[in-house]
Amino acid sequence: MAAIGYARVSTQDQDLTAQLDALRKAGARTVFREKVSGVRADRPQLAKLMASLTRGDVVVVCKLDRLGRSTRELLELIYRIDQAGAAFRSLGDPLFDTSTSQRRLLVTMRAAIAGFERELIRDRTGEGRKRAMQNGIRFGRKPKLSNFQRQEALARRGAGGTLAQIARSYAVSVSMISRL
Repeated sequence: MAAIGYARVSTQDQDLTAQLDALRKAGARTVFREKVSGVRADRPQLAKLMASLTRGDVVVVCKLDRLGRSTRELLELIYRIDQAGAAFRSLGDPLFDTSTSQRRLLVTMRAAIAGFERELIRDRTGEGRKRAMQNGIRFGRKPKLSNFQRQEALARRGAGGTLAQIARSYAVSVSMISRL
């Protein structure tokens, strides 16, 4: 059983030293490291780690957010680790340890609860948006042109004005005028 570490920081200015020390103390002989935002899907060192997994390995991270930024991504990675016959352990989150069947169950239950909570938040947010819209609140950017200006631009276009001339007079893009 080999412990394989994964350390990641989001920017080039950040330092990996604390993570590397913690992973080595936890027994990781090999540590894949990268300085890249977790939002990016293309993390080459994580891909190498996943490709190198063999049965009995344990992937170790300092914190869950070092491996994945969202619950969905994290669960997908843990699933892929499990499919390779390996286990997963987070040093900072002891409930995320998939080395036994009971611990895998606990991870799955926590993930299900997190997913349920996310759905509740989405529902409440959607209801709030609907109420706001019913009360006349508009979302998004303010229109660059007023209703009067839009009507005027359409009239000028109908009278033979070019898109470029009309756009220039309102200080907007040609494509905005053409969409009218």
